[in-house]
Amino acid sequence: MTYVIAEPCIDVKDKSCIEECPVDCIYEGNRMLYIQPDECVDCGACEPVCPVEAIYYEDDVPSQWKQFGAVNGEFFVELGSPGGASKVGLTNSDHPTIAERPAKAE
Repeated sequence: MTYVIAEPCIDVKDKSCIEECPVDCIYEGNRMLYIQPDECVDCGACEPVCPVEAIYYEDDVPSQWKQFGAVNGEFFVELGSPGGASKVGLTNSDHPTIAERPAKAE
């Protein structure tokens, strides 16, 4: 099991969760953040600091955002498990589901 970042993060990317993550498993895409499921240690440190309540334990993701478990996992198909987001920085990519969504109005 792992934590999942869902729709409320799209076009927000507050990054408070990155600062709290003790294992550096939260990676930055162009429009949202993603949790690398193989690197996540299920500590939950990221969840309470998210200002838009976008982070959920895998079993607790609301039904309207269940697909974000796959979105987070599939984001790492090409990137793999680099062993730390700080080594990678901004990936300049997003999962296709996120990339094709219209930008949120500011």
